[in-house]
Amino acid sequence: MIPPGIQTCGDPALQAHLTNLLARYGLRLVPHPARAPLPGSWWGEPEAGIIGHEVHVRPDTPIHSALHEAGHVICMDAARRATLHTNAGGDDLEECGVCYLQILLADQLPGVGRERLMQDMDAWGYSFRLGSTAAWFGDDAADARDFLRAHGLIDADDRPRFACRGAVPPVPVAASDATLAPFE
Repeated sequence: MIPPGIQTCGDPALQAHLTNLLARYGLRLVPHPARAPLPGSWWGEPEAGIIGHEVHVRPDTPIHSALHEAGHVICMDAARRATLHTNAGGDDLEECGVCYLQILLADQLPGVGRERLMQDMDAWGYSFRLGSTAAWFGDDAADARDFLRAHGLIDADDRPRFACRGAVPPVPVAASDATLAPFE
Protein backbone atom coordinates (compact mmCIF):
# COMPACT_ATOMS: atom_id res chain seq x y z
CA MET A 1 0.00 0.00 0.00
CA ILE A 2 1.26 3.45 -0.93
CA PRO A 3 1.56 5.86 2.00
CA PRO A 4 -0.75 8.87 1.64
CA GLY A 5 0.68 11.88 -0.17
CA ILE A 6 3.47 10.06 -2.04
CA GLN A 7 3.89 11.57 -5.50
CA THR A 8 3.27 9.04 -8.24
CA CYS A 9 3.66 8.77 -11.99
CA GLY A 10 -0.12 9.08 -12.44
CA ASP A 11 -0.08 12.84 -13.09
CA PRO A 12 0.15 13.22 -16.91
CA ALA A 13 2.07 16.51 -16.68
CA LEU A 14 4.60 15.03 -14.28
CA GLN A 15 4.88 11.91 -16.45
CA ALA A 16 5.66 14.13 -19.47
CA HIS A 17 8.45 15.90 -17.55
CA LEU A 18 9.82 12.55 -16.38
CA THR A 19 9.76 11.26 -19.97
CA ASN A 20 11.76 14.30 -21.11
CA LEU A 21 14.23 14.02 -18.23
CA LEU A 22 14.95 10.36 -18.91
CA ALA A 23 15.27 11.04 -22.64
CA ARG A 24 18.18 13.38 -21.86
CA TYR A 25 20.01 10.24 -20.68
CA GLY A 26 18.95 8.14 -23.65
CA LEU A 27 16.43 6.30 -21.45
CA ARG A 28 12.80 5.63 -22.24
CA LEU A 29 9.91 5.84 -19.81
CA VAL A 30 7.42 3.05 -20.52
CA PRO A 31 4.05 3.74 -18.89
CA HIS A 32 1.73 0.81 -18.22
CA PRO A 33 -1.97 0.95 -17.30
CA ALA A 34 -3.17 0.71 -13.71
CA ARG A 35 -2.91 -2.80 -12.23
CA ALA A 36 -0.90 -4.08 -15.24
CA PRO A 37 2.15 -6.19 -14.44
CA LEU A 38 5.36 -4.13 -14.32
CA PRO A 39 8.19 -5.79 -16.24
CA GLY A 40 11.61 -5.50 -14.63
CA SER A 41 10.37 -4.61 -11.13
CA TRP A 42 12.87 -5.99 -8.59
CA TRP A 43 10.80 -5.08 -5.52
CA GLY A 44 7.41 -5.85 -7.07
CA GLU A 45 4.58 -3.59 -8.06
CA PRO A 46 4.06 -0.67 -7.86
CA GLU A 47 7.87 -0.18 -7.82
CA ALA A 48 9.40 0.83 -11.16
CA GLY A 49 11.03 -1.79 -13.36
CA ILE A 50 14.17 -1.59 -15.49
CA ILE A 51 15.05 -3.46 -18.64
CA GLY A 52 17.92 -2.19 -20.78
CA HIS A 53 17.40 1.54 -21.28
CA GLU A 54 13.72 1.40 -20.27
CA VAL A 55 12.09 2.41 -16.99
CA HIS A 56 8.65 0.82 -16.56
CA VAL A 57 5.99 2.57 -14.45
CA ARG A 58 2.27 2.57 -13.74
CA PRO A 59 0.10 5.42 -12.47
CA ASP A 60 0.68 4.23 -8.88
CA THR A 61 4.46 3.96 -9.22
CA PRO A 62 6.08 6.47 -6.85
CA ILE A 63 8.17 9.16 -8.54
CA HIS A 64 11.02 8.32 -6.15
CA SER A 65 10.98 4.75 -7.43
CA ALA A 66 11.08 5.82 -11.09
CA LEU A 67 14.01 8.17 -10.36
CA HIS A 68 15.78 5.51 -8.28
CA GLU A 69 15.58 2.85 -10.97
CA ALA A 70 16.59 5.38 -13.64
CA GLY A 71 19.52 6.24 -11.37
CA HIS A 72 20.59 2.60 -11.41
CA VAL A 73 20.63 2.56 -15.21
CA ILE A 74 22.59 5.83 -15.25
CA CYS A 75 25.13 4.79 -12.57
CA MET A 76 25.93 1.25 -13.71
CA ASP A 77 28.76 0.53 -16.11
CA ALA A 78 28.05 -0.02 -19.78
CA ALA A 79 28.63 -3.80 -19.63
CA ARG A 80 25.93 -4.29 -16.96
CA ARG A 81 23.60 -1.83 -18.72
CA ALA A 82 23.90 -3.87 -21.96
CA THR A 83 22.39 -6.95 -20.27
CA LEU A 84 20.17 -5.24 -17.69
CA HIS A 85 16.93 -6.97 -16.80
CA THR A 86 15.33 -6.35 -13.39
CA ASN A 87 18.34 -6.71 -11.08
CA ALA A 88 20.58 -3.63 -11.19
CA GLY A 89 23.30 -5.32 -9.13
CA GLY A 90 26.16 -3.06 -8.11
CA ASP A 91 27.77 -2.43 -4.74
CA ASP A 92 26.88 -0.32 -1.71
CA LEU A 93 28.76 2.72 -2.99
CA GLU A 94 26.91 2.63 -6.30
CA GLU A 95 23.61 2.31 -4.39
CA CYS A 96 24.50 5.45 -2.42
CA GLY A 97 25.32 7.20 -5.69
CA VAL A 98 21.92 6.18 -7.07
CA CYS A 99 20.14 7.61 -4.01
CA TYR A 100 22.09 10.87 -4.25
CA LEU A 101 21.44 11.18 -7.98
CA GLN A 102 17.70 10.55 -7.65
CA ILE A 103 17.54 13.48 -5.21
CA LEU A 104 19.38 15.75 -7.65
CA LEU A 105 17.15 14.62 -10.51
CA ALA A 106 14.05 15.52 -8.50
CA ASP A 107 15.07 19.17 -8.87
CA GLN A 108 14.62 18.74 -12.63
CA LEU A 109 10.92 17.89 -12.23
CA PRO A 110 8.50 20.79 -11.69
CA GLY A 111 6.46 20.26 -8.55
CA VAL A 112 8.81 17.64 -7.13
CA GLY A 113 12.21 18.94 -6.02
CA ARG A 114 14.68 17.45 -3.59
CA GLU A 115 12.89 18.36 -0.34
CA ARG A 116 9.64 16.72 -1.44
CA LEU A 117 11.41 13.68 -2.82
CA MET A 118 13.35 13.18 0.42
CA GLN A 119 10.09 13.35 2.40
CA ASP A 120 8.60 10.70 0.12
CA MET A 121 11.71 8.52 0.49
CA ASP A 122 11.39 8.72 4.29
CA ALA A 123 7.65 7.93 4.15
CA TRP A 124 8.36 4.96 1.86
CA GLY A 125 10.93 3.54 4.29
CA TYR A 126 14.36 4.34 2.88
CA SER A 127 16.78 3.85 5.76
CA PHE A 128 19.85 5.96 6.39
CA ARG A 129 22.10 5.77 9.45
CA LEU A 130 21.50 9.44 10.37
CA GLY A 131 17.76 8.79 10.60
CA SER A 132 16.44 10.65 7.57
CA THR A 133 17.18 11.10 3.90
CA ALA A 134 17.79 14.84 4.36
CA ALA A 135 20.32 14.24 7.16
CA TRP A 136 22.15 11.67 5.04
CA PHE A 137 22.11 13.90 1.95
CA GLY A 138 23.36 16.94 3.84
CA ASP A 139 25.85 15.38 6.25
CA ASP A 140 26.82 11.83 5.28
CA ALA A 141 26.82 11.48 1.50
CA ALA A 142 30.32 12.62 0.54
CA ASP A 143 31.14 9.11 -0.72
CA ALA A 144 28.05 9.11 -2.95
CA ARG A 145 28.87 12.55 -4.33
CA ASP A 146 32.50 11.48 -4.95
CA PHE A 147 31.28 8.35 -6.78
CA LEU A 148 29.06 10.43 -9.07
CA ARG A 149 31.83 12.95 -9.76
CA ALA A 150 34.43 10.24 -10.38
CA HIS A 151 32.21 8.70 -13.06
CA GLY A 152 31.35 12.06 -14.66
CA LEU A 153 27.67 11.86 -13.70
CA ILE A 154 27.58 15.22 -11.89
CA ASP A 155 29.80 18.27 -12.10
CA ALA A 156 31.68 20.01 -9.28
CA ASP A 157 28.50 21.97 -8.41
CA ASP A 158 26.37 18.79 -8.08
CA ARG A 159 24.57 19.39 -11.37
CA PRO A 160 23.63 16.30 -13.39
CA ARG A 161 25.66 15.93 -16.59
CA PHE A 162 22.89 14.00 -18.41
CA ALA A 163 25.05 11.11 -19.56
CA CYS A 164 25.10 7.52 -18.35
CA ARG A 165 28.27 6.14 -16.79
CA GLY A 166 30.72 5.21 -19.52
CA ALA A 167 28.82 7.13 -22.19
CA VAL A 168 30.17 10.17 -23.96
CA PRO A 169 28.08 13.24 -23.10
CA PRO A 170 26.44 14.83 -26.13
CA VAL A 171 28.38 17.70 -27.64
CA PRO A 172 26.29 20.79 -28.34
CA VAL A 173 26.20 21.56 -32.05
CA ALA A 174 26.31 25.18 -33.12
CA ALA A 175 23.60 25.92 -35.67
CA SER A 176 26.15 27.60 -37.97
CA ASP A 177 28.72 24.77 -37.88
CA ALA A 178 27.58 22.21 -40.46
CA THR A 179 30.79 20.19 -40.02
CA LEU A 180 29.59 19.11 -36.57
CA ALA A 181 26.01 18.32 -37.55
CA PRO A 182 24.98 14.72 -36.84
CA PHE A 183 24.26 12.36 -39.73
CA GLU A 184 20.61 11.96 -40.60
